[in-house]
This record gives sequence, structure tokens and C-alpha cells, in this order.
Amino acid sequence: MKINPHFSQLKESYLFSTVGKKTAEFQKTHPGREVIRLSIGDVTRPLAPVVIEAMHRAVDDMSRRETFKGYGPDQTCYGYGVLLDSIQGSYARKGVALGTDEIFISDGAKSDLGNILDIFSEENVVLVPDPVYPVYVDTNVMAGRKILYADANEQNGFLPMPDPAVKADLIYLCSPNNPTGAAYSKEQLKEWVRYALAQDAVILYDAAYEYFITDPSLARSIYEVEGAKDCAIEFCSYSKTAGFTGVRCGYTVVPRSLVREGTPLNRLWARRQSTKFNGVSYITQMGAAAVFTEEGERQIRENLGYYRENARLIFSCLEELGIGYTGGKNSPYVWMKCPFGMDSWTFFDYLLENAAVVGTPGSGFGKNGEGFFRLTSFGTRENTAEACSRLKNLLLR
Repeated sequence: MKINPHFSQLKESYLFSTVGKKTAEFQKTHPGREVIRLSIGDVTRPLAPVVIEAMHRAVDDMSRRETFKGYGPDQTCYGYGVLLDSIQGSYARKGVALGTDEIFISDGAKSDLGNILDIFSEENVVLVPDPVYPVYVDTNVMAGRKILYADANEQNGFLPMPDPAVKADLIYLCSPNNPTGAAYSKEQLKEWVRYALAQDAVILYDAAYEYFITDPSLARSIYEVEGAKDCAIEFCSYSKTAGFTGVRCGYTVVPRSLVREGTPLNRLWARRQSTKFNGVSYITQMGAAAVFTEEGERQIRENLGYYRENARLIFSCLEELGIGYTGGKNSPYVWMKCPFGMDSWTFFDYLLENAAVVGTPGSGFGKNGEGFFRLTSFGTRENTAEACSRLKNLLLR
């Protein structure tokens, strides 16, 4: 018996585990101080009433023999028709036509971003931006793939563009980006699509935060770009869109026209999911189906507006302090430059010790994240305002 040797190449601890451990140690030694967390992107607003009502009805369905549900419908990889239709309709409103058999329901984008690798050879070369969401890197390290990095930095607004000299097979893009909050325009995504088609590569496009986009020049789906259906798989989540972090539901789009080595990737993903995944619960799916109704979208816009206002408080605070940042305006994340030339973990410790505010060190997202710090807008209004007040008092002093 041998273990997977690639696990030894992973960093000792997952980034957010380290943040949590340091925070817990501080609370143990400072029991009287209230710590405000603007680190992990967990939501704080309750689920929309229309979602709760739909889930209650689904619970009642499970109590009656004639409406009880067991396994989901296998022919659609366990997605119920009402949910698939609602997602199809949400894309249609963005000007994107999809078949319901191109939509796969999952328990979240994070899972699928790792699981999708099952359908690709371990020989593929992977291109990820730096800084980057750690899951993109860690899941490929686990599989032993070669990883290349696209240089995201202050000069390019943390939005790297393709280099024709670089050969890659799998390309990770996240827009709006986690951690930097930067978002690609439609014109910029056209260049990535042209690059992927020329390379015969596949783009793995993380659109988990697309509902935070308000600027019409920015793409909410990569399929708004012509040719993207021939080279891109899109991952979406209800976690931030509708507050499903504790409920778990997402969806992945694999177009039928996406074919490599003569094989439709849609068929491979369907085979993988039907083998390794038993689907999302009926109750959760019925709640998710209510999200993209007319009333559901009105209600989730209220919650999204709440988080956008939190983001405005954060970046307004940074502007007042004269600290550079990206994100916040079309993203729930604000990516600030560490003050006084501090490195990321030094600023983490400094902010925790002196203001009892927790963020996420940028260096945990890659070498280009060194000297930067991520704050999220998913806290309560009161905590966000208090954190900004503490930050201002500390840094002005």
C-alpha cells in the first residue's frame, strides 16, 4: 500500500485553516476583546423568504407518499427540471442560450472546480493566475500536474492576459476574481477565448461572484463571448448569490459543443458525476429553484445590495487613508496594499493584535499576493463599520 506522494508537496496547512488557528489563539489569550472577521467569505444575511417558503414546501413533499422524493432524476445528473429551467432562464436573460442537458447541479463551485479534473489527463499543463484561490493550485498538486503561473500584478490591474509563447492545456480564470476583486471586460475575455482555441485548451471559468457585477462592460458569463462554448466550462454557485454557504448548491455548465480528442466533455462529466456523485437534496434544489424567479431575484438583490454597501464602506475607508486597492465595486472582495511596507502576515498580526480585526494575508494566495491583504464585505453592517473605524484609528495613529 502506498499513499499519494503528491500530498507531500502541499503546503503544511490550508490558508484559511492557518487564519482560523491564529485567530483562535488570539481569542484564547485576549478573552475580553471582540474580534471582527473580514477574512473568510462566509455570508451573514439570512436566506431570502421566497427560498425559505420553497424549502418548507419541499419538506412537506417529503412527508407524503405521493410527493416523496428519493434519488434525483439520473438522466439529468440528478437535477430536477424546475431548477434546470430556472438556471436556463437566468442565462437567457444574459443573452446566453443553453440546453438544460448542459447544466449540472452540484453542491458548490469549489467541489466541481476540483472534481472536474477527473475527466482530464494528469499530463495536462495547467495555467493559473498568481495570486490565486488556493483550491485551483492544491487540487492540481494532488494530481501531480505541472502548473504554470500567469503574472497578475499592480501594473496589469491583477488581470493577466494570455501569452502566446506559453503552452497550456487547462486555464483557470475567476472573474470577479478571488482574492483580488478584479473583473475581466468582455473584450479581455475575447483574447482568452482566442488563446484557448488556438492552443486547443480548455478554460475553467469560475463565475461564483458574477451577481456582484453592475458594470455592463464586464462579462457575467464567459459564454457572452463568441466561441467560448467551444473552449470553456463555467462554474457557478448559490453560496454568495443567494447565501447558500450553509445549504450547498451550485451548477456547472459543460456545453455540448466542447469536444476534445473527438470526445464531448459534456458526456465525460455526466459519466463522472453519475458514478461519483448522488446529487443535491430535493429540498435544497427546490430552494435554489426559487432564487431565479422574479420575486427571488428581487429579494436576493436586496442582500447583494447590503454586501455592496459594506464593500463601499471598506474601500471608502481605504481611500480616506490613502491606501491603494482593487475590487469592491463589482466584487465582494477588497484587495488592499499593506501599509508601511509590511508583508502580508506581519500586517495580519499587527491588525489582529492592535485592532482585533481579521483579514486574509495576500501571500497565502501566491507570491504576487505578498504585500497585499484581502478584506470581505460579507460581514454585518455593524461589524463592517466598526472594523473600518478601528482600521482608521489604528493607521492614522
